[in-house]
Amino acid sequence: MADAILELEHLSKRYGDYLAVDDLSMVVPQGAVYGLLGPNGAGKTTTIRMIMRIIAPDSGEVLLDGRPVDDDRRRLIGYLPEERGLYRKMKVLEHLVYLGTIRGVSPGESRKRATAWLERLELADWSAHKVEDLSKGMQQKLQLIGTLLHRPRLLILDEPFSGLDPINTRTLKDLLLQMAADGVTIVLSTHVLPQVDELCTHICLINRARAILAGTLDEIRAAYGGNVWRVHTELAPETVGALPGVVSVKRFADELLVELDGGAGPRDLLRELVHRGDIDSFTRFTPDLENIFIRAVEEDRSNVG
Repeated sequence: MADAILELEHLSKRYGDYLAVDDLSMVVPQGAVYGLLGPNGAGKTTTIRMIMRIIAPDSGEVLLDGRPVDDDRRRLIGYLPEERGLYRKMKVLEHLVYLGTIRGVSPGESRKRATAWLERLELADWSAHKVEDLSKGMQQKLQLIGTLLHRPRLLILDEPFSGLDPINTRTLKDLLLQMAADGVTIVLSTHVLPQVDELCTHICLINRARAILAGTLDEIRAAYGGNVWRVHTELAPETVGALPGVVSVKRFADELLVELDGGAGPRDLLRELVHRGDIDSFTRFTPDLENIFIRAVEEDRSNVG
């Protein structure tokens, strides 16, 4: 794929009798914010570790810009693992300089970049403190800075919002959106679906070690929305349910969700509604990501066997 920065081709990984990742293929477009989603144990972290060459796949290949990832090309990736790893006795700025140098940045440039990031994330006053003096949220920001010092083209974040308070969560969201606007590609693995809804352009949903849903978030929302319409009206659900082409009517806050059969069109429904009463609003129903996630996983589970 010409505009892909990261491609996974038929990756599989087994631990004894346990199949952690099963023939997984995935394409991450350049400049995307890509959500890697799935229930606990679905295979997300194993997939990320194979991308980063921490573990080797039993079969399949990982490509970066169309070429296999080796140790040199791995330097193009910034990786924030779910398990945080910091040297607690080191001082904050010294730690960042160390992290920069092991990623190929000179000590002087690492210090310059680290100082700028500490200012940006409001940690400058802690530069001379030991890492162990920082709160959990501060340490989270510190490790994120270390992930960014070598200016990666691809950023992989595994549960980056874990342990952050609402203010720091907002700070991280704004930072990720700015980085995406600047052309950095981001792969985001998280259980916090509203944040995926807010940040991601594409998603891949993994369940039972396999990809069961992938594409742009807009395409997936449209597909799962179906021929369903949100209606704000004083009409009773029973009245709306009796209209031609209506399959079902459900309450949705102070609106009605009206599902039409495949052959029915929204114009005909709207005409029938207006003929019977006042209509304050009439819009297509777009399900949120949590609704899609649950529905897709349940459908996949029902296909077992």
